[in-house]
Amino acid sequence: MGDKLKVTAYCRVSTEKDDQINSLQSQKNYFNNYINDHDDWELVNIYADEGISGTSTKNRAQFNQMTADAKNNKIDLILTKEVSRFARNTVDTLHWTRELKSIGIGVLFINDNINTLDSEGEFRLTIMASAAQEESRKTSERVKWGQKRRMEQGVVFGRDMLGYYVRAGNLIINPDEADIVKLIYHKYLDEEKGTHIIAKELYESGINAKRVKHWNNNVILRVLRNEKYAGDLCQKKTYTPDYLTHSKKYNKNNEEMIYIKDHHEPIIDRSTWDRVQQELKRRSQSDEQKSKHSNRYWCSGRISCGECGARFVSRTKKLGSGSGTYKAWRCYNSATHGTKKQDINGDWIGCGSYSVNEKVIYFCVGYVIKYVLKNKNAIIKELIEDIKLIKKTAVVIDTGKFKKKVEKINKDKEKLIKMRIENEINKNDFIMMNKSYDDEINLLTNKIEEAEKINYITGNQVENLNIYIKEIKNMLDFDENADRDVLYREILDKIVIYNDNILDIYLKSLPFGIGVKYSTIGRSANYTINIEDIMITENK
Repeated sequence: MGDKLKVTAYCRVSTEKDDQINSLQSQKNYFNNYINDHDDWELVNIYADEGISGTSTKNRAQFNQMTADAKNNKIDLILTKEVSRFARNTVDTLHWTRELKSIGIGVLFINDNINTLDSEGEFRLTIMASAAQEESRKTSERVKWGQKRRMEQGVVFGRDMLGYYVRAGNLIINPDEADIVKLIYHKYLDEEKGTHIIAKELYESGINAKRVKHWNNNVILRVLRNEKYAGDLCQKKTYTPDYLTHSKKYNKNNEEMIYIKDHHEPIIDRSTWDRVQQELKRRSQSDEQKSKHSNRYWCSGRISCGECGARFVSRTKKLGSGSGTYKAWRCYNSATHGTKKQDINGDWIGCGSYSVNEKVIYFCVGYVIKYVLKNKNAIIKELIEDIKLIKKTAVVIDTGKFKKKVEKINKDKEKLIKMRIENEINKNDFIMMNKSYDDEINLLTNKIEEAEKINYITGNQVENLNIYIKEIKNMLDFDENADRDVLYREILDKIVIYNDNILDIYLKSLPFGIGVKYSTIGRSANYTINIEDIMITENK
């Protein structure tokens, strides 16, 4: 038993529909039989992800478990049906197969007849992975095109919302929750109450809604601004710029939105809706006021809680000695609801995070900037090495030889036609030879198209990294003598604060964050800050 090869298999389906789940079970059965048919193989496990897209390995739990087990010497060989089941992202495919190969573990793609331990395995895998990625892109475009056409026809995409059910692409009023929507509009317009007050009153009254976890001013504002309550439908408010990551972004004129007026039964009459929009505009700050508020502090809007994910807000207090003020940053959930606890509905509110003196944050950011300046050449050098590696391992296919073969076959076809005209060959031979030439031309044409796709993808990968390095160089070439508040505001992306005296600090354009562990000595305004440790963390 000890001499047997430890073999596992990976399978995946990209949707959770019944037919796909059945397909997944069929894949499992197939691999189970396939491995057991080899006397010198030992079945370790069959890893399977359901309803997960193949364009990224980031969120595939079973895939990640399999690679972890491989690194722990639990696996010798991995089987998978085909490249598109393993990953539809060329970078992910090559990254993982190379990493596994470096520790002596091969990946066998059964349908594609590729073994990554073979000398030509990576070359063939690159071609197949690039084709799979291109197919994923085409599929994404087809799906987006189809969704847009259906949106134009009035089909609703999305989930249930406050006041409405979404059933078979239609918005249907939820009578119980519709009354809550009307109450919100009444309080805002007729009682002239603010969004914070409305949220507080709904919470204190014990009013619950399935789609609302906690009442807050942002929830109220979304209700007041949502055109669906007036009977209109606006779709494509968000869009997906990258078919590989599937991450959504707010659509700020990036793509055309689809707006249909009087699409469904309204909860709020048109007159009330229009008056509320005018009132929202009247009460809102001017752009100048908003800009002034958002830039009031060098780190405004950029600090979040590592415990619950909420934003941090500033709190300024006068010192007891009367010698000045004490400014600290605190988690919004902690400041609003206190320590973490359950409310009357059994929901968790509040947060157990601690407040942090602004001087600590300021000092840590300064320390990180000095660290980056000191190591910036090494950072850029590492990225340049990545570009060199991609160029070195990139497969650039010469299409010229294929095109020459096509030209030669076309000349042979001309000779064949001439021979038939002069009756040098009979009709049946002509048809057979002509079909053979056409088949060969089609095969070569497909090879040319595949090669051009691979060359295009490879060129894009290198070009994107070149642009990336240029941005980082620009970011690192800042003026060290500039006003510190201005400098920090310009290059700081975000800060995540944790309870164990750790700040994760991310600078714009850097592909990683820098974690700083600190300790403080002293009280009130007199602080001495010690940096105990520094860590590089992935920017997710």
